[in-house]
Amino acid sequence: MRLTPSAHTDSFCRDRLPPGEQWPRLVFDLPELHYPERLNAATVLLDDTAARLGPDRPCLRSPQEVWTYGEVVARANRIAHVLTAELGVVPGNRVLLRGTNTPWLAACWLGVLKAGAVAVTTMPMLRRGELDKIADRAQPSVALCDERLLDELPPGLPVVSYGTERAELAGRCARHPAAFADVPTAADDVALLAFTSGTTGTPKATMHFHRDLLAIADTFSRHVVQPTADDLFCGTPPLAFTFGLGGLLVFPLRAGASTLLLERATPKELASVVAEQAVTVLFTAPTAYRAILGAGDGPLLAGVRRAVSAGEALPAAVAERYREVAGSPLIDGIGSTELLHVFISAAGADVRPGRTGKVVPGFRAAVLDADGRPVPDGTPGLLAVQGPTGCRYLGDPRQTDYVRDGWNITGDTYVREPDGYFRFVARSDDMIVSSGYNIAAPEVEEVLLTHPDVEECAVVGTPDPDRGAVVTAFVVLRPGAAPGPDVVHALQEHAKAVAAPYKYPRRVRFLDALPRNASGKLQRFLLRER
Repeated sequence: MRLTPSAHTDSFCRDRLPPGEQWPRLVFDLPELHYPERLNAATVLLDDTAARLGPDRPCLRSPQEVWTYGEVVARANRIAHVLTAELGVVPGNRVLLRGTNTPWLAACWLGVLKAGAVAVTTMPMLRRGELDKIADRAQPSVALCDERLLDELPPGLPVVSYGTERAELAGRCARHPAAFADVPTAADDVALLAFTSGTTGTPKATMHFHRDLLAIADTFSRHVVQPTADDLFCGTPPLAFTFGLGGLLVFPLRAGASTLLLERATPKELASVVAEQAVTVLFTAPTAYRAILGAGDGPLLAGVRRAVSAGEALPAAVAERYREVAGSPLIDGIGSTELLHVFISAAGADVRPGRTGKVVPGFRAAVLDADGRPVPDGTPGLLAVQGPTGCRYLGDPRQTDYVRDGWNITGDTYVREPDGYFRFVARSDDMIVSSGYNIAAPEVEEVLLTHPDVEECAVVGTPDPDRGAVVTAFVVLRPGAAPGPDVVHALQEHAKAVAAPYKYPRRVRFLDALPRNASGKLQRFLLRER
């Protein structure tokens, strides 16, 4: 694998790239995906956009303030000065970022890239033990941290606080000019380390290049979301989650739009903010859309031009209900931290509830059997993807689990239909084999979610001496519904009536809430351990 000569002084990341033979095949099928060898993503996303559309356009918003493109350029430049002139950061050093979604966090991320360093953005809900593991893997030289979240940081790591004009970073920034010569990084220099969200155990660090950040904007965003400079983006995924990084920062900057960053929002609060602020592009998880619809707040989303759902499979019933209530189709999508963002999706008239969509322009996808051979259309198999981005784990032997024969094997079981649409069946480890039947956990979940007493549910297979495994449902009931044998029986009979009887949950357990990680993904492995 030939790489462009690096601009990094610290070669930590490049030294830990997997061997070339373990990389996925990268494809650059669209003309817009051919980037120059020298490329700093922050320069292109921020400075070039400000120069093209003017510095006075709104860029980063919070409920309290608005920063224009010109102001964000100046802040990010001053942060880059602080990193390089005062904190000794050199190109290739890792900088740990910790904070909720705010304009300050976004400016810090841009400043890190301008300085030629590598951003390691962490979920704000992570605690000391989790941050210790990330710091041990990434070996950051400094941390920029929200002044309210300093307590959990690893000891010995130099830290500068941010968040208000009284915080340390703002004082340091005031000593530096608003201009900075961005480091001319190579297009294939590592720009960020993104840690997988750990739904199945120990997280892995994925490495993404400067060109990768533009590639996700020039594929999924450009061809599916289709933003304009007049759009206002908003959503709930953290910027540490690549779904949020793309949807709430990279995509709006690439389009010259503005983004409203919320530190936290319940589904009800999110719906109100969307209506009050006239949000036109929305990114959140299926559970949030379901909660908004269930609370009767769906009409508040009627002004949203593009509503994107990802992070988990979108139930067909939620997609259909959204279209009825909000008046436009909900965009489903599957992506991964390993590929940085969404690679199968559909929008507008191409949306089909119950189908994820078609391959996003710029990517390729196939459904393979366990031996890596394509299966016929209509047959379940392993989803395999190629594109301009791909899996590169930081010094991790699990690289060969994800990349096989040049394909990114996402860990999802899919069916490709004759018309080119892809239908999600299950995560590959969510297939339950019971008495010889293959049962997809999400299919059972979708059936149970149609029962009026069910607020949320998750289905896993649990060991059984007679059947090998049995379908076990963990259910969160709606307010007013009381758990008990009668409800268990009602749910089981409902499942038998709606789907093949062998799929019904033989075991039902009631929970107050489903376990989710910091990015909102369901942690099925915790349910299996129960």
